[in-house]
Amino acid sequence: MDIDFNKNEDVMKQLIFQLNKNLANVKLGGGEKKIASQHKKGKLTARERIEYLKDEDSHFLEVAAFAGEGMYEDVGGCPSGGVVVGIGKVSGRDCVIVANDATVKAGAWFPITAKKNMRAQEIAMENRLPIIYLVDSAGVFLPMQDEIFPDKEHFGRQFRNNAKMSSMGIVQVAAIMGSCVAGGAYLPIMSDEAMIVDKTGSIFLAGSYLVKAAIGEDIDNETLGGATTHSEISGVTDNKFESDEACLDYIKRIFDKLGDYDKAGFDRSEPKLPKESPEELYGIIPEDRVKPYDTREVIKRLVDDSEFDEYKELYGQSIICGYARIDGWAVGIVANQRKVVKSKKGEMQMGGVIYSDSADKSARFIMNCNQRKIPLVFLQDVSGFMVGSRAEQGGIIKDGAKMVNAMANSVVPKFTFIIGNSYGAGNYAMCGKAYDPRLIYAWPTAQMAVMSGGAASKTLLQIKVAGLKAKGEEITPEAEKKFLEEITNRYEKQLSPYYAASRLWVDGIIDPLDTRDIISKGIAMANHAPITEKFNVGVIQT
Repeated sequence: MDIDFNKNEDVMKQLIFQLNKNLANVKLGGGEKKIASQHKKGKLTARERIEYLKDEDSHFLEVAAFAGEGMYEDVGGCPSGGVVVGIGKVSGRDCVIVANDATVKAGAWFPITAKKNMRAQEIAMENRLPIIYLVDSAGVFLPMQDEIFPDKEHFGRQFRNNAKMSSMGIVQVAAIMGSCVAGGAYLPIMSDEAMIVDKTGSIFLAGSYLVKAAIGEDIDNETLGGATTHSEISGVTDNKFESDEACLDYIKRIFDKLGDYDKAGFDRSEPKLPKESPEELYGIIPEDRVKPYDTREVIKRLVDDSEFDEYKELYGQSIICGYARIDGWAVGIVANQRKVVKSKKGEMQMGGVIYSDSADKSARFIMNCNQRKIPLVFLQDVSGFMVGSRAEQGGIIKDGAKMVNAMANSVVPKFTFIIGNSYGAGNYAMCGKAYDPRLIYAWPTAQMAVMSGGAASKTLLQIKVAGLKAKGEEITPEAEKKFLEEITNRYEKQLSPYYAASRLWVDGIIDPLDTRDIISKGIAMANHAPITEKFNVGVIQT
């Protein structure tokens, strides 16, 4: 190993140390005092409920752990969006689990909470996975009601999704383990079966204070909407249980009796580990994000037996396409090549840039994977499409459109990993969030934006200076330098993978060593959803 490899490895390990530290903080939710308060009431926390519910020693793939990070500091923050979401096994069945975290503002719904909850429902619908709701929420966070209540992708959309999932035959099970008020009451009751925990669970459209104000009736919350009322009188809930554990045990027994599911039929053989050490991924990605490296070396450390059958290896070399297996599953890989390469015309091509021939190759490869029913994995480290007169005259827009068209219309499941840069239209062509990857995760080295920090900062500076000069203001070199620093700092913050993860542009930030497991789990869940659509790219100019 050379000195650059060792430096890269040190930087990556520092990033992963910080990632694990940040995850540990997020998992505390509202803090240790709020956790103790939950326990004092005889309740488990959201994460403890999931741990108890999922199969022992099985992996829970968390989605959007950093949702809301740094977004609501003026009201005390909203760690993990106040809800824990992920994919896990219950009684041997893959399912989506959604658990309100009552240690965070009593489980109140922030705008990001609604977005995260709908992401959970999206995963369930796309992959035909059963979904479990562990409800413990005080309802909408009223100071932000205008950002969560009335719009298409706001709070009410989740109940529409409840109804749609029911019509699709997707199993929905809910447990009311704390508060469940107002509009939020519809979520568990629109599920197939709803349980409630005695003395701690309650469900009503309006609490006792609001009832008193509205109609003058004096009544306590337990009588109004507790477990006895709804399990013995109203029939709103199906069964009541004496504890969180007893309720969760019942859910396990429900899932133990579910019938088998139709399968998509993706090919899987005996899993094999990579021959090349996956730990070496730490040293391959350069600390300097403009420095070239051979992306094939990344692929070799992700795929079974480090075996990769490349497609059109000598053509369109700024994107690598090929077939492999990951944990036994057959996959098609589309990856940006960061090494400087020579084109078929003898021209040098910059690493990480999509050229016309690469876009054309990728479109053809994506079509092949759809024809053969092979899931697609995108590895993003992309600076964008090639620009300039030669590229424009060569039809870069047309070829880029071919790639985007084929990728967007793909009917096989897609999984995206941002391992480095993700800039401009390159993000789109390589299956960014707007193009419905089943899962999308970032490595700690990821950056996402319209353009790189350096290019954006200089562009924004030029705009600012031109605006000031138009007003007759004179700009000194010192002032210009200060403006550049301010703009750069603000833009660099927005480039961070944590900024993206907090807004659900990605499903999370991961240790590169977890990439194989996530792809395997993703394809396993996608295998629950048979492909019923026919692949058709529509009109593409040739």
